[in-house]
Amino acid sequence: MSKLHVTIEGHEFVVEVGALPRHDEPVSITIDGTPVTVIVSSLAGPEAIEWAVVGAHPYELSVDPDLRWIDTPQGRYQIHVRDLEATVARPRSGDGRVKAPIPGRIVRVLVEPGQPVQVGQPVVVLEAMKMENEIQAPRAGTVSDLHVSAGQVVKLHELLLEIS
Repeated sequence: MSKLHVTIEGHEFVVEVGALPRHDEPVSITIDGTPVTVIVSSLAGPEAIEWAVVGAHPYELSVDPDLRWIDTPQGRYQIHVRDLEATVARPRSGDGRVKAPIPGRIVRVLVEPGQPVQVGQPVVVLEAMKMENEIQAPRAGTVSDLHVSAGQVVKLHELLLEIS
């Protein structure tokens, strides 16, 4: 079972999805604790979804391959999907260096140089494999150096910021 946080045009939902079925077969999901049956045209990838039936309501869809938007006959809706069960282990540095635990793209930088941070405070959001991962401060201190910016692609173990 996967647990996802989905935001559609500012409206937030917690979606729980079990094992995904084959093409055109119904799947039971839970949206904010309410069970719903969903059927989609294809699970080959987001761009392959052309229609969905949610409950008893059919929808014609076009989905961005990077899961950033969904087009319907009523308009385009911005979406954001985050896996609530994804864990990202931060490489140990033994000091205040925060390194990329996986390769990806920096979506948001949540701190700036000179800003105090607490242990576990989110400092950077890193997108990898269409999922956003919050990178947290390994210790309390002050952000002394920031080495990345939003939109930047980073490699595994690349230095993101330093806390002194």
